[in-house]
Amino acid sequence: MSLKATEVKQLNSLALAYVGDAVFDLHVRTHLLTLGNVRPNQLHNRAKRYVSAKAQAKIVHFFKEQDYFSEEELAVLRRGRNAKSGTIPKNTDVQTYRYSTAFEAVIGYLYLLSNEDRLMETIEKAIAFVEEIEGGSQHGTT
Repeated sequence: MSLKATEVKQLNSLALAYVGDAVFDLHVRTHLLTLGNVRPNQLHNRAKRYVSAKAQAKIVHFFKEQDYFSEEELAVLRRGRNAKSGTIPKNTDVQTYRYSTAFEAVIGYLYLLSNEDRLMETIEKAIAFVEEIEGGSQHGTT
């Protein structure tokens, strides 16, 4: 990836979210595979626990309570939350969907800036949070 920081900062927040969605989904899928004992037909259902709009909105609220985001990330978060996608969410309310989009925008932003350390820290913290609210990790259940 070879976008300059100035180009990344000027990208539409929905474009950032588009990339962030794919990046987060890939990391969640990889995480689930590393847990072992997961049948392929169950991977999708497990992944939904992490990548759903509801889960991602909860991640954003938790991170904000923890003052986790930098000022720069908060600016991206606000832009992502306020973006009008033109689509109506099927399984969630608009506010939850917007916070989910905001989370994905931050992930996309970190990825496109090649800020690997912060990206991985954020993804790992998000995964750990989801596992905590789901009642523990997903180890060994099939």
